Amino acid sequence: MRRILKLLVLACLGAYLAVLALLYARQREMMYPRNPARAEIASANLPGVEETVLTAADGEKLVAWVMPPHEGKPVLLFFHGNAGNFGRPIRQTRFRALTQDGTGLFAVNYRGYGGSTGTPTEEGLAQDARAAYAAAVARFGSERLVGYGESLGTGVVLKLGAEAPLKAVILEAPYLSTAAVAQQLYPFIPVGLVMHDQFRSDRVIGQVRAPLLVLHGQRDGTIPFSQGEALFALANPPKRFVRFPQGNHENLPALGSVPEIRRFLADLDANLLTGSETKTAETR
Repeated sequence: MRRILKLLVLACLGAYLAVLALLYARQREMMYPRNPARAEIASANLPGVEETVLTAADGEKLVAWVMPPHEGKPVLLFFHGNAGNFGRPIRQTRFRALTQDGTGLFAVNYRGYGGSTGTPTEEGLAQDARAAYAAAVARFGSERLVGYGESLGTGVVLKLGAEAPLKAVILEAPYLSTAAVAQQLYPFIPVGLVMHDQFRSDRVIGQVRAPLLVLHGQRDGTIPFSQGEALFALANPPKRFVRFPQGNHENLPALGSVPEIRRFLADLDANLLTGSETKTAETR
């Protein structure tokens, strides 16, 4: 019996190590479920949007979509989530809603996404953000740029915001770190020891001085609402947290996130943002 138990333990240990090795080898493939195809800008139904190609510091070519702002409007420097490309209908719908009032858009496909060259890594995405920022500043000036991160992109924009001046920062469904998110998915794996790209937003957000807006759905099954709350607590004021009781990971625009963004930017321009605010999204 003791021999059988020993064999079972060894078999379980072997299976565990095999799973661990597989996850370690494929982690970036799993983390960045990208669509490398270049999205057709003509089919996006975004009047006035242009396509441009940027060059990152390491030479990778990045495809960006740019919509110039109307007079007096800001420009959203947009960093997308980890899936697909700009051809995703939900992403195009978001772009249309955000720019409907004349707000400008500068959105970059990370390396390996949407026609951009290269392969995504945490450091690579940081270089992509710097390239997008430099190009947007050259065209529109830093005083109009509002950094906007969606899901994975929240970690990208926070790192940028810790390095460069922005008018404001908007985080939609942010996390403490991607390691913290992965740990909940794989509680039996020592994620902190084996994960390459951990996007430690919890360590970076205290270096961001721009006014902050956090949007998070209380029913988010991908990035827990509690992580958005915890990250917000680490941020410098002025800051505003907007909760969406019916919100999941992708439906916030349908629940009124765009009016909340416009209200935040209007309050920012009117110098009405002070301290720390937490509120529930207004019902539509």
